[in-house]
Amino acid sequence: MASNLSAILRAVLEDYPLPWHGDHGVAHWARVLENGLRLAEETGANVEVVRLFAVLHDSRRVSEAGDPDHGPRAAEFARSLRGHSFDLSDHEFRLLSRACAGHTHERTHPDLTIQTCWDADGLDLGRVGITPHPARLCTSVARRPDVIRWADGRARFWVVPGFVEDDWGIELATSG
Repeated sequence: MASNLSAILRAVLEDYPLPWHGDHGVAHWARVLENGLRLAEETGANVEVVRLFAVLHDSRRVSEAGDPDHGPRAAEFARSLRGHSFDLSDHEFRLLSRACAGHTHERTHPDLTIQTCWDADGLDLGRVGITPHPARLCTSVARRPDVIRWADGRARFWVVPGFVEDDWGIELATSG
């Protein structure tokens, strides 16, 4: 059963110190989710892990600039939510935890779900003016020029997926 991302987002945003509309905020998480779901169609990644990674991976950032420990903090935060905000098997939770903890400093991983999570995030670099480079992506799907072009265009134009307001209930124009 898919986790209720709206409830998880409420827990995340309760004490999220950065602007919700910032470089690492809600619109970024939503694009990472869309990127991850698109990639998972071809990589076969665990979709529930990808969904949770999207909303949790930057959830414990305390700076828009350098914050090397935000990934491990996000993994610890996910641990605190497990069992009441979402349920994953032990194996799935290990994947989520590793994906969150390593997403900023590890280059690749043998597991396709973790690779898909990291590529979903890496494909959204256009939001900070960086074009994703195929050599820095893990999966063959993410390295394809059409996928990079699609994701980078959305990131550079700060596309906010409709589900942010419709399903998540977050209006970025008026939020933190």
